[in-house]
Formats: sequence, C-alpha cells, structure tokens
Amino acid sequence: MRLSNIQIPRGTQDILPGVVEKWQFIEKKAKEICGKFQYKEIRTPIFEQTELFQRSVGDTTDIVQKEMYTFEDRGGRSLTLRPEGTAAVVRSYAENKMYGQAVQPVKLYYFGPMFRYERPQAGRYRQFVQFGIEAIGSDDPSIDAEVISLAMELYRELGLKKLRLVINSLGDSSSRKAHRDALIAHFKPSIGEFCGDCQQRLETNPLRILDCKKDRDHELMKTAPSILDYLNDESRSYFEKVKKHLTDMQIDFVVDPTLVRGLDYYNHTAFEIMSEAEGFGAITTLCGGGRYNGLVQDVGGPDQPGIGFALSIERLLSALDAEGVELPHEEAVDCYIIALGDEAMDYSMPLLQQLRREGFSAEKDYMGRKMKAQFKAAERLHAQHVLIIGEDELEKGLAVIKDLQTGEQKDVPLENIVSFLKREG
Repeated sequence: MRLSNIQIPRGTQDILPGVVEKWQFIEKKAKEICGKFQYKEIRTPIFEQTELFQRSVGDTTDIVQKEMYTFEDRGGRSLTLRPEGTAAVVRSYAENKMYGQAVQPVKLYYFGPMFRYERPQAGRYRQFVQFGIEAIGSDDPSIDAEVISLAMELYRELGLKKLRLVINSLGDSSSRKAHRDALIAHFKPSIGEFCGDCQQRLETNPLRILDCKKDRDHELMKTAPSILDYLNDESRSYFEKVKKHLTDMQIDFVVDPTLVRGLDYYNHTAFEIMSEAEGFGAITTLCGGGRYNGLVQDVGGPDQPGIGFALSIERLLSALDAEGVELPHEEAVDCYIIALGDEAMDYSMPLLQQLRREGFSAEKDYMGRKMKAQFKAAERLHAQHVLIIGEDELEKGLAVIKDLQTGEQKDVPLENIVSFLKREG
C-alpha cells in the first residue's frame, strides 16, 4: 500500500543542512569549555525504567504526572523515554560505582534528546536536545559556583549578553520541612480558589504550588512564606558562601526566594539563567539547575551530594536569534574539480579521492552540467580553488587551478596538484 502525506510528528523538527552546522558549533564550544573545567562526557540510554523518574523527578511533578512518554516492552516492563538528563546520569554513577574513582568529585557532561509530552511553542518541542553537566561527590559551595559559572561562560563564549542569573536556596531537609508547614498553613484556608493540581499538591508537595503557571497571579502567591525566612544556620551559611563565590568571580546575580524549579530532587542552591532579549518570548528561562543531595541514595547508591544544570539547545538558538548573534555554520570547500569530457570525468574520481585523503575538502560535479554551471556550483559551496581538467589539459599533463578569491589562475602539472594546494593553503 502506498503511503502519502506523511508528516513529521507534532512537537518535533528536522534539523537540515545549513542549520545543523550551528548545532555542531554549539556542541563543539560546549565540549571545549567542559574540557577546561575538567568535565568528561557520559552517554546514557534514551529510555530507562519508569521507576527511575518517578523516584527522582517526583510523583507530584507535571513531568511525571502529565508529560512522560511511557510504554511497556514485550516483557511487560514499564519504560520511559527520558524527560531529563540528571536522573539517568545519577543512576549510571551509582550503578557503575563511580563514587569509588580516585578523582573526585566526578564531573560529567552530556548531550542528547529528551522527550516530554507538552504543548509545542516557540523554542519548545516534545523532542528536544539538552546539554547538561553534573558534579557528584562534593558538598563544597565552591562547586555550586563553578557549575553556575560554566553555564554563564558558555553563553558568554557564544555571544549572548542580555542574561539574568537568578538564584535561591531551598535549604536542607529541616529547613524545607519548616517551610513546607508554613506553606500549608498559608494556602489551606483558600486552596479551593486554586486549580486542581494545586489542590492535590497542598499536602503532597506544597512547594510545587509556587511553580504553578495557572495561579501565579493569585494574591496568596505574592504573600507566600519565603524559604529564606526558614533557612537554618547551616543552610543560610551555605547560601552565603555560594553568593560570595559568585561575587568574587564577578558573576552578577539576583536572589529570588520564589524560585523553586520544577523537579523534586533539588535542595540548597537552585538557579536559572534567563534571556532579557527583546522579543525572546514570555518564557525566558534558558537554563536551570541546582543541588540534589540525596538523589544518588534515592536511586540505590551511597549518600553522595551532587549539583548540575541542563539547558535546551533549541532555546539557546532562539536566544541567539533574539540578540542577532550569527554563528559560523558554513565550511568552505578547499577545491572544486570541474571536469570536461568523459576522459576528464574518469580522471577526476581518483584525483578527488587523493585530495580528500590528503586532508582537503573537495567536491566535483555529478550532474553533467556545463562549465558555467559548474563554476556557479563551486561559488555556492564557497570553494577556495577551482581545478579545471579537460581533454587538452590531460594531453599536456596539466590542470588549471583558479583562486576564486583573487581570480588568479595557474597551470599546474597533474603530479604537483597536491603540493601546490598545500602551499596555497
């Protein structure tokens, strides 16, 4: 049966040549920066056991309740396409006993597609690509500052300037319990005025109410108890040290006591980086992260602290567009071979192979076009040199090589083509 009108699934995108080079540039830049900070790449499966995300991300979160792509395999096991990267990295850290490595903390980074069933909108997709880092094994406030600084450094290197770093402390377990009790007491008398999700969260996870998009303008949101008022001495001291490190590193930030992040595993430091570029859109968050002490233990490992962040490449590209930042995305061809006649066409194939093996980016015509059309093709590929071979040139043992930037052309013996191009650069 012939199929017709098959289109890409809603919430996904094709990344075509001419655009994919921008992605590659961002990935290369991120890997370079991770190398400077001594973070190593890790690659985890695209799907994991569903329980991993239920236990780590949290049963009360929108991600787990509404957005995960979950299915049963043929063995009846519940699997989920990963909606975020931290849980899988932490699972791998615990399963592979990376806590026993000589070099600590373990510093990791990842790239990969994530999947969430949410309403597609500008810069947000159901399949999206995240870049993230995780530093596991240290509870030193300076590693919090380093993680934040790495994200800021990537944005700076890519040319973004209109950024706003927002930080908060969610405190340790005792601080969060005191804050939780205060939130319940604050919202409970009027909880019937809130959406169904918030009503369910009141007893299970009242902190999530502060992150509600439907009720964010409710009067009680403005007067909700601040976590900063419930931090114990240890949590307050920790947060002050993080802020001092950022100040000493000349990284500007704003403290926002309403910042809670959308995942249950966060504690102590939480942060987001926003775009303030005009026309970027209503949802300004580019990057989010924080500390997740206890998560390693939750997924079956020892009690090891950790901190990380994740950012969407799609959102990053939107921010670059909003600020008018152009990324390099086209690589010029070193040499384009114009072959005229059957004999020259046959000769061009081994020559093309030789040039590529010598390290040149090389191309030729495959469409049987006339010389003028082949020149236009070379120009579209931004070729530095055009190499012309016809029957006359083959008889003389020569090729005509033209520099398309200067217009200068020379007759070069066929056996000297490679050495000539190497000299010309």
